[in-house]
Amino acid sequence: MPTTSPNILYTSPTDPLALPLVAELSREYDERYGLNDGIPSSAELSRYPARRFQPIDGGAFLLLVENGRAVAGGAFMRAEDNDACPDTAVEVKRVWTHSAHRRRGLARQVMAELEAEAGRRGIRSIVLTTGARQPEAVALYRSLGYEPQFDLDGDWEAVGYLEFRKALDAVDESGETPL
Repeated sequence: MPTTSPNILYTSPTDPLALPLVAELSREYDERYGLNDGIPSSAELSRYPARRFQPIDGGAFLLLVENGRAVAGGAFMRAEDNDACPDTAVEVKRVWTHSAHRRRGLARQVMAELEAEAGRRGIRSIVLTTGARQPEAVALYRSLGYEPQFDLDGDWEAVGYLEFRKALDAVDESGETPL
């Protein structure tokens, strides 16, 4: 197991480094969720144009790179239900760790960096969703302080997308959290 942390690279979902990671994510979506109305579940990954995850549109896309390969990644975009105040909330998407690199805390590192970047931009809250068949993601987000917007004891399959929210601490111009 490597002793150094992977490098953080802000890039685009179309970066060739991201393609193997996204391909594995697509396969896993299809394995876990199968077809939805005859359409592979991985079609969800092309729901948003790459531009939504770029700074010009208020987004971010990052990879953790180790030995020239992406080992984990994630992104955020402006929250869709936040049109009145577009610069106060973002939606995290596509958090993923390559199967050969799991159990190393990389998803936590991705989330920490996404939260830090959102804070640097003055974002006040993060929303995200995960699927009912991803209990490891539910556990991760709960452990990071994200509040479920659904009944944890209910039927997750009936809910479909499991929504979480988290308020971010304010960050001043120096990047420090005020006391």
